[in-house]
Amino acid sequence: MSLSLIGIALLAALLHASWNALAKSGGRAEFSIASYQLLGAVLCVFLLPLVPLPHVDSWPYIFASVVIHNIYYFTLAAAYRAGDLSQVYPLFRGLAPVLVTVGAIWFADEWLPAGSLAGIVLISIGLMSLTFLGRHLGHIPRTALIWGLVTSVLIGAYTITDGLGVRLAGDPYSYIVWLFIFEPVPICLILLMRQRREFLNFVQSNRGRILMGGTFSSAAYALVIYAMSFGAMGLVSSLRESSVIFAAIIGSIFLKEPFGRQRIIAATLVAAGIIMMRLFA
Repeated sequence: MSLSLIGIALLAALLHASWNALAKSGGRAEFSIASYQLLGAVLCVFLLPLVPLPHVDSWPYIFASVVIHNIYYFTLAAAYRAGDLSQVYPLFRGLAPVLVTVGAIWFADEWLPAGSLAGIVLISIGLMSLTFLGRHLGHIPRTALIWGLVTSVLIGAYTITDGLGVRLAGDPYSYIVWLFIFEPVPICLILLMRQRREFLNFVQSNRGRILMGGTFSSAAYALVIYAMSFGAMGLVSSLRESSVIFAAIIGSIFLKEPFGRQRIIAATLVAAGIIMMRLFA
């Protein structure tokens, strides 16, 4: 895996951690997620004249990704309601790379060298250790664990779907733009039908946060999709999920949260995994 793709994936991880930090302190998770994705869709509308239509073979993947993403948004919100961010976020972000790697082997015949697989496992163990070994974070509730596992599966599913779809699109930018335009439609319609006043009030009173969070969110996943058009899905997913470490660093610097011994161990495992992936890819 080239250094440029590693850099793109790590930048995506940093942006992902940043918008999740904004969402964490932004009130209702569904409202934050929907408004962030809506902003991304509006931005992409202006990019339509600059990109061709995706190849016809990629459209089923775009629509499948829209469905999976919107189910994911609600399970993500349920996981955040059932448990603390510091408990559930490392769980589904740590398990996802393993699921993506297995899915890439199954659906794309994308086999990786043993060293790269070991690196992915190291990263996943490091990230999930924050959930299961971080005693200062408290015991994760059963409901949060269930929602976290469901969310992990959905992350793996939409990552594989987009990894396959972008390679059929003919142009990665066209796939990204059209996916982002359709993606917020279901969740925004549901919120407008069920909680119209509350959702519109949230958007009105959080315009600055939405501008920043929406930009970070869209840029983060756009970079991931772009990277997957050239690099192995399992490797890109593992690097992207190192956002958990970036989130811990952001929390330590800006929110004055303790970094802690377990986070140091997790960061060390993630760094070792990245080095192994680079050496053996």
